[in-house]
Amino acid sequence: MASRTATELLHPDSAELRFTTVLAALGDPVRLAIVARLADVEPDGELACTTFALPVSKSTQSGHFKALREAGVIRQRDEGTRRLNRLRRDDLDARFPGLLDLAIPQGRQVIAGW
Repeated sequence: MASRTATELLHPDSAELRFTTVLAALGDPVRLAIVARLADVEPDGELACTTFALPVSKSTQSGHFKALREAGVIRQRDEGTRRLNRLRRDDLDARFPGLLDLAIPQGRQVIAGW
């Protein structure tokens, strides 16, 4: 089996963030829930992918994390066998002021409904 670190994690630069791409990433309830959980551990907190109690399969979770990373909503890094996630609030707030302030409460509502 290939090492997780064999695949480089690509993150768009803050100048490359596109509103429509970020909005599409935030348009899914599971991804909104991920963003809300990450907001709860800000500003210095990171959460491993395995700590999220999501109502989808492991492979589907991976796809959701990838969509958020490629849109520039989260930053991921590997540490040993864990993949850690952090919300890119500074980048998003600079490019799209107020967007996360609208999205995070919606994600919390999704979590409350599970």
